[in-house]
Amino acid sequence: MNYTKQDIIRMVEEDDVEFIRLQFTDMFGTLKNVAITKSQLEKALDNQCMFDGSSIEGFVRIEESDMYLHPDLDTFAIFPWRPQQGKVARIICDVYRADGTPFEGDPRYILKQQIKRAADMGYTFDVGPECEFFLFHVDDNGQPTTITHEKAGYFDLGPVDLGENARRDMVLTLEDMGFEIEASHHEVAPAQHEIDFKYDEGLTTADNIMTFKLAVKTIAKRHGLFASFMPKPKFGVNGSGMHINMSLSKDGKNIFDDPNGKLGLSQEAYYFIGGLIRHIKGMSLITNPLVNSYKRLVPGYEAPTYIAWSATNRSPLIRIPASRGAGTRVELRCPDPSANPYLALAACLAAGLDGIENKILPPEEVRENVFELNEVAKDEKGIDSLPANLGAAVEAFREDEYIRSILGQHISDKYEEAKKKEWAEYCAHVTQWEIEEYLYKI
Repeated sequence: MNYTKQDIIRMVEEDDVEFIRLQFTDMFGTLKNVAITKSQLEKALDNQCMFDGSSIEGFVRIEESDMYLHPDLDTFAIFPWRPQQGKVARIICDVYRADGTPFEGDPRYILKQQIKRAADMGYTFDVGPECEFFLFHVDDNGQPTTITHEKAGYFDLGPVDLGENARRDMVLTLEDMGFEIEASHHEVAPAQHEIDFKYDEGLTTADNIMTFKLAVKTIAKRHGLFASFMPKPKFGVNGSGMHINMSLSKDGKNIFDDPNGKLGLSQEAYYFIGGLIRHIKGMSLITNPLVNSYKRLVPGYEAPTYIAWSATNRSPLIRIPASRGAGTRVELRCPDPSANPYLALAACLAAGLDGIENKILPPEEVRENVFELNEVAKDEKGIDSLPANLGAAVEAFREDEYIRSILGQHISDKYEEAKKKEWAEYCAHVTQWEIEEYLYKI
């Protein structure tokens, strides 16, 4: 789609749209918006909609707070769940400074920079995410709980899968908004679900992930449920991941595919994997940004903990799914849905491009189940581990100058500062586990 200003104005008139939400995303992946009525639409389309950037965490100081929203016209969409008279639409925006330059703290800008870098090398970056979430009950005040009455498992169906109706509504709503839904199913844990949408170019996919979360949460609420993208809301069951399937194409051809290559993969595919492995520790703060993220990355729950790759089993960090030809792709399995998709995809692409530019070869493929290897075997194979907690991830991020340079000094410094504070607060907090474990003994 290549909408013009006139197209947007015409659609707003013809479809009886009364409100337009100008959306943007903060450093932590939280969706923000400025709502305008259609009387202000032309002004907004001329990039004249201003907001106070000092009110958004990680943006700017009070003395330089005037920011402008530049709508990306191709992201215009009408919310199917809002009233049919006086409809509500949205346009995703880029954030600019008052002097007309892109704001270096805008996550979407960071991803656009890497996509341009790939384009300058002749590549298009295609991404297909696998987004998992939980559907929980709410309490009498409408606040979320971690309570569910369902006991369904992987690929179960109704009536065991009590979230089936809500999930069907989510799929229909997303299709109304232009998504091509490839699959939806119950996941491993009770109340856990997955909806997969078709891969697309990197920026579109990041936009789609933000829209996906909003739609899923909105439809869940309509069913009296709460949709949580928290990585590990319940002890003892699988957490939620957001596996990222990636490929690069050149002149319409998937360059990761090579029928004559080892495992059917091209040299560029191996370099891309090598770049991911080289930088994955430094990227972990971006792909797994919460204290809670590291409660998911523990042995025994299908989430990866070791830095290895394989085309034959599902236990390593990086998996090469079986399909070849146009479907050849690299699947990174550590990211979770709390990640800012713009920053996560920018880091993934940048790491892969570093691998290609500097011909970084990955270690040998690991064919065994990594979780069953003992420490000696892992050492012999040179298999390292992901950061064990948010504190370790902050340290690894600080040491990876390349990943910091990709995010830029503004985001790197503010992000690290915020995450150090989050880790310190968590470490100082007395948990219920400690009370139950120690209070009666000591």
